[in-house]
Amino acid sequence: MDPHNQLETTVTGLNQLARNLWWTWNQEAQDVFEELSPRAWRNLYHNAVAVLRELSGEELRVRLLDGEFNGRVRAVLRQFDAYLGATDTWAAAHAPRLAKRPVAYFSAEFGFHETLPIAAGGLGILAGDHAKSASDLGLGFVGISLFYREGYFQQAIDAESWQTEYYSHLDPKNLPLEPVLGADGQPLVCTVEIAADPVSFRVWAANVGRCPVYLLDTNLPTNHLHFRDLTRHVYGGDDSTRIMQEILLGAGGVRLLRRLGVEPSVYHMNEGHAAFLTLELMHERIADGAGFDGALAAVKQQCLFTTHTPVPAGHDRFSRELMDYAARHFYKQLGVGKEELMALGRVQPDDTGEPFCMTVLALKAACAANGVSELHGRVSREMWHSLYLGGTVDEVPIGHVTNGIHLAGWMKGPVRKFWRRKLGQAESAVDWAEELSKPEFWARMEDASFVSDEELWALRYRLRRELIEFARRRLQDQEHRSKPSDFIAFDHLLNPDALTIGFARRFATYKRAPLIFDHFDQLVGLVRDALWPVQFVFAGKAHPRDDEGKRLIQKIIHLSHHSELSGHLVFLENYDVHVARQMVSGCDVWLNNPRRPLEASGTSGMKAICHGCLNLSILDGWWREGYDGTNGFAIGVDAHSEDVVEQDRLDSENLYKVLSGEVIPCFYERDESGIPRAWIAKIRRAMVTLAARYDTTRMVREYTQKYYQPE
Repeated sequence: MDPHNQLETTVTGLNQLARNLWWTWNQEAQDVFEELSPRAWRNLYHNAVAVLRELSGEELRVRLLDGEFNGRVRAVLRQFDAYLGATDTWAAAHAPRLAKRPVAYFSAEFGFHETLPIAAGGLGILAGDHAKSASDLGLGFVGISLFYREGYFQQAIDAESWQTEYYSHLDPKNLPLEPVLGADGQPLVCTVEIAADPVSFRVWAANVGRCPVYLLDTNLPTNHLHFRDLTRHVYGGDDSTRIMQEILLGAGGVRLLRRLGVEPSVYHMNEGHAAFLTLELMHERIADGAGFDGALAAVKQQCLFTTHTPVPAGHDRFSRELMDYAARHFYKQLGVGKEELMALGRVQPDDTGEPFCMTVLALKAACAANGVSELHGRVSREMWHSLYLGGTVDEVPIGHVTNGIHLAGWMKGPVRKFWRRKLGQAESAVDWAEELSKPEFWARMEDASFVSDEELWALRYRLRRELIEFARRRLQDQEHRSKPSDFIAFDHLLNPDALTIGFARRFATYKRAPLIFDHFDQLVGLVRDALWPVQFVFAGKAHPRDDEGKRLIQKIIHLSHHSELSGHLVFLENYDVHVARQMVSGCDVWLNNPRRPLEASGTSGMKAICHGCLNLSILDGWWREGYDGTNGFAIGVDAHSEDVVEQDRLDSENLYKVLSGEVIPCFYERDESGIPRAWIAKIRRAMVTLAARYDTTRMVREYTQKYYQPE
């Protein structure tokens, strides 16, 4: 090829790569973008599109005249092309019919990367990881969500240690998104009825490897202002905004698929937010001549529902008045009266005082439903037993598929390179990513000739050092906003030799973030021990309207500044995917102490495993299934008191007991070489027993075999 043409082809390929989120789980691609502008990469949320926009066309072309760099770029583009063009995928062999009639996965949020902050928490992160593994497996998969132009809130802590919120405008041209265009080359625009009005929306595509995720956007000048703002914030506004967002997601998402010519074989509702899609599907069948009951029966054969919420109060419920206002068009479209439609969303159909519940609609209109861990499946069967007359709790048709995480996506860069080196540089990145999902790969951790104790301990020290230095920079920036800070003072914050315990998640009260501080005096003794010191790194956001959660954050920050824990306890503000990756890699222990059984699954602890961080957790959600006595630490037993006060007391005592009696001694008992052999043995067992088992590769395969195309 002519050198000029080859250069232009490389430039075009780089721009295409930047707008495909595949680079978020390919280390060589990330290295290329970082090298183009290290400062932009660091300051612009590791955003490949924004990095390329920092460079002029002339600069990029001149940089590519460097033969060595050009060679690495072209190698990455070959990997990318090979990935997109692969035909020998798992799905090609095990789910070929889904290639033409894909799974349509509806979720109110998708969390892919810090570049695109349109997720509020674990539900969205799970959806993003689901899409990544669907792509890796070659599964026919299309995602549907909303484009929140100001995303989820950014967190700042004020002078009173109180969480405050602000929002940043997200510009699609600076994001890994592409506009969806119609046949005329103009942005595709669809409409959906909300309240008494037709609401228009355009669409952005987030390309997740081989799988598109379509994001609906109502910010169009033809819409009234309150409809333009429907897609402004993640879960923004009041119940009125919420029901309108959910009509847009469900009914609007189905209409988009029709415009695109996509005919799904399965509609997967990730939580009840998407359940209005079932009414739109029924509308289509009734328009073709079916009756109401026949339309419901037909729709039921195509729909799957995953519930994530183990408490009744967490499920969306809308009053009859709100349904009359926002969803009135469904009455006419379905040819039924108000009470008949309301009955679809009620446990007791004839109870006119019962509100419309999105989870009830989803359960009634799906052929299968599942929780996200074995215990959560059991809790869900008990919760919704009254919806199914004539059977026992065990006969309630709600199963479970335990969540997972996308391993390659969550690995920190040095850890990706560590495992890649162990596999051998000759193997392609595509093969390397596939290897990570295999139990056989992680089984090699039992062999010290594959990875020695010394190598693992050196890796752990490197990752702990990187977390501590990240925390020092972050804390200095936090303090500098309110007053000039002495950067030297932060150089002594936290101890690179100390046992480092991390806690980071939503600050919902049931997650009990401050539980470890119940035994405050004893904890101070542990933390300040000269020989066996302990330190804590906390992060997390409370919902903007959750003052109780904000008070928990305030308490922890106060302790970090004004107690004997100062210097050994820090709170990192503005928790996001990037902060999470730093913490799950750099901490030695991942602490999780929810009030059982309210943790439906939890996934943050799964992300710690490949980095050599051990879990210390209540036996709830996934850890109840994963813990075997050798691969981490359990707080208490596989049971809980129904008395909340008693449960909190027991869990607090058990947490302190296992921390002081098991975790700390195991970490600090060293041989003559200074290596904690028993601790590293637990790391090995965690990798062998948990890494592949709690990967979304296993999870998506399980969904495919059990629900997407059962025998």
